[in-house]
Amino acid sequence: MLSFKKYSILALSLISLSAAAQKAKPLFDGKTLTGWKAVAGAAPYKVEDGMIIGTMTKGTPNSFLITEKEYGDFVLELDVKLEGETTNSGVQTRSHIKPEGNNGKGLVFGRQLDIDPTPRAWTGGIYDEARRLWLYPLELNPSAKPLYKKNEFNHYKIECIGNETKTWVNGTPVAYVIDTLDKSGFIGLQVHGIGSNLDNDGKKVYFKNINIQTEGLKVKAFPKGIYTVNLTPNTLSAYEKSAGYKLLFDGKSNAGWVGAYKTTFPAKGWKIADGVISVEPSGGAESTNGGDIVTKAEYTAFDLSFEFKLTPGANSGVKYFVTLSEKNTGSAIGLEYQVLDDVLHPDAKLGRDGNRTLASLYDLMTSKKEARFLRPIGSWNNGRLVVYPNNKVEHYLNGVKVLEYTRGSEEFKKLVAISKYKDWKNFGEAPKGHILLQDHGNKVDFRTIKIKTL
Repeated sequence: MLSFKKYSILALSLISLSAAAQKAKPLFDGKTLTGWKAVAGAAPYKVEDGMIIGTMTKGTPNSFLITEKEYGDFVLELDVKLEGETTNSGVQTRSHIKPEGNNGKGLVFGRQLDIDPTPRAWTGGIYDEARRLWLYPLELNPSAKPLYKKNEFNHYKIECIGNETKTWVNGTPVAYVIDTLDKSGFIGLQVHGIGSNLDNDGKKVYFKNINIQTEGLKVKAFPKGIYTVNLTPNTLSAYEKSAGYKLLFDGKSNAGWVGAYKTTFPAKGWKIADGVISVEPSGGAESTNGGDIVTKAEYTAFDLSFEFKLTPGANSGVKYFVTLSEKNTGSAIGLEYQVLDDVLHPDAKLGRDGNRTLASLYDLMTSKKEARFLRPIGSWNNGRLVVYPNNKVEHYLNGVKVLEYTRGSEEFKKLVAISKYKDWKNFGEAPKGHILLQDHGNKVDFRTIKIKTL
């Protein structure tokens, strides 16, 4: 028999749990589409058996069922089943619509939790619909790829609190984005356009158990080790700091950087203003103005991220394992993540098989990238390179892995032997080195340069 004291504690606990449960409210009553409206495309939505059912329809672009109300901070949970394995769907958060867009049908834009049953398997990633495109592809968290269950109901949770958006798929953390855009907006359910894939005509998307909590919100901590896309310039979140990340550029000064082969920062050729460090234009010549700059510190195994913005026809690069031992003229020697306007700069057509194009391992290995993951010249792009303790190296562009190789492997040595680096002994195999930003005589901007040692 329970004592009165234990009974009271149990009763209070149940009341507390009940109060917490009451904070989440249905966003869909299971009977009508009251509070929702269809926009953009012509795919139909109906209510049946307590579910919202959308039908994929040929000849129409992406269709959305959106809330009439806008939401700021919230936790949204719902179950979704998507028929087929060659289509797509998603859940819009804090989104908006341009009524004049899409030939007057309305253009929906904003962050979306993606539902992706294809072999790519990016379900739970974050896509910026009709704006910046992919913010968090699951190349950044590949362990989450197997979470999606094909042709079944999957449970999704989206936490939007302050500038942070987090997603869960079937109870497991997936994506983490920190973004200053869109403090509030509508929530939307997507039926994706089918394009020329007529096999998907008539397939269904089922949404049910749609609940939202807007009061009494508490941030749910992510486990350690999940990569964060932080779009707030030159900042680190508490989560990133706890993971060991440090800024290599503070947004204000040249602290931590010097000129290559120098003891001080260049007196000309580089500009720091408005949170950006920029190579100043000097006619496209290599290292003839300010020259390259390098970190004072050296690194062995690390995870380096940076944002860059190209001007038309520009050329630059981010080099790593730069030892400064060669004392050569021109740009300092090191492995290079190429930063280039592939369309207008002639270097893109030199080398072999495109191995001097954007995000490639310069003159050694070509990046495998799709045009839809590129952002226009004049926009900020995200670069990332990871060097593991076992010398495996990965290059990423806008969150997508575009190449990988192993330093010192036989394959790597064969590439070096047929490159412009063939005369440098043990090129690219140094145990440690500096990070370098290249002066190639064109205006290129950098910011949010962060590194974590591995």
